[in-house]
Amino acid sequence: MTDATLVARVVAFAAPAALSVTQDVVRTALPTLTDQADPGLVAEETLALVATVAARAAEVGLRERPDALAAVGPALAEVPFLYHDFLLGASVVAGGGEGEVEPDQSVYGRLDRKAAFYGAHLAPGRFPGPSLLREKMPLWMGRVSPPKLPTSPDARLAATGLVDVVAAFARLVTAFAQKAAGEA
Repeated sequence: MTDATLVARVVAFAAPAALSVTQDVVRTALPTLTDQADPGLVAEETLALVATVAARAAEVGLRERPDALAAVGPALAEVPFLYHDFLLGASVVAGGGEGEVEPDQSVYGRLDRKAAFYGAHLAPGRFPGPSLLREKMPLWMGRVSPPKLPTSPDARLAATGLVDVVAAFARLVTAFAQKAAGEA
């Protein structure tokens, strides 16, 4: 299997899985954040986190294939941007429009800042396992939480079980990448 085919298979597996896990995480987190939370912000922030976890997990799974490893992380890091483009396009088509749409560039800047934040906290080459996620996911919970909630981000996160959900996703992506690399 060529490196390009390997990267395509891993990304084709991890990207829709990241969207699914993002939906699960948002669905679980929103009730802990009260009705003051902005569901759009929670979803966007969560997808940036989960896409970064997917990228790091796939990179770990492809350690033995450096050329594939170099491509898979950046490809998965694009998921929040591409999903935004998909939603924008779907909205235009649903409204009867076609052709070029002038996107709001501030959205891309905001997504870029979120991706950079999680990229800095979840370093390349390091598996995003339970201990790392227990350390870093409170940052996510703090970023999605409205101000003045009565509990800390750590306490809200612990009550949800979401570290285990995201850690299981990371293990799954790593295992798939390792298996795919072994078949190559």
